[in-house]
Amino acid sequence: MEIVDTFAYPSFSLRNRLTRVLWNICCLLFFRYTPIPLHGWRSFMLRLFGAKVGKGVHVYPRVKIWGPWNLDLGDQCGIGNGAILYSQAMITIGERAIISQGSHICTGTHDYTKKENPLVTAPISIGAMAWVAAESFVHPGVTIGEGCVVGARSVVTKDLPEWTVCAGHPCKVIKERVMSGNAIAESI
Repeated sequence: MEIVDTFAYPSFSLRNRLTRVLWNICCLLFFRYTPIPLHGWRSFMLRLFGAKVGKGVHVYPRVKIWGPWNLDLGDQCGIGNGAILYSQAMITIGERAIISQGSHICTGTHDYTKKENPLVTAPISIGAMAWVAAESFVHPGVTIGEGCVVGARSVVTKDLPEWTVCAGHPCKVIKERVMSGNAIAESI
């Protein structure tokens, strides 16, 4: 693999950069200032740019998305206002997972040990029923297990196991996540 000197050359192809320009223009005109309830419209816009978007997905208008073509959003997942999906590599968000306001899901960084400072990307996977709480940061290459809760303002540098509650900087397992029964069904 050829190392690209990011001080002298772009990390992405001309086609990629032009597609991002087109996405940013369309995002500004047809995505960012849409009324909050128009989740279907924003899902349609993401699909136009290559995202895989499940049914009932709620992407709010103030979400920043680097490249929709690197998104796979499961059914009924939610991405809150102010979240950043820095999708230089694939971001997979499972069914009914939540990415809260201000969270940063970041698939790209640079190798600071090389003089060229080359771009390094790695995919992120967030499991079904997981919750990444407000203003958390998820590093490239991380997998957050199904049902895992990441506490607010946590910094996730390593994979997190399924059905746990995790928090901190760096993020660590605090306890097991135990789900109670369905309150609506129990009240009937």
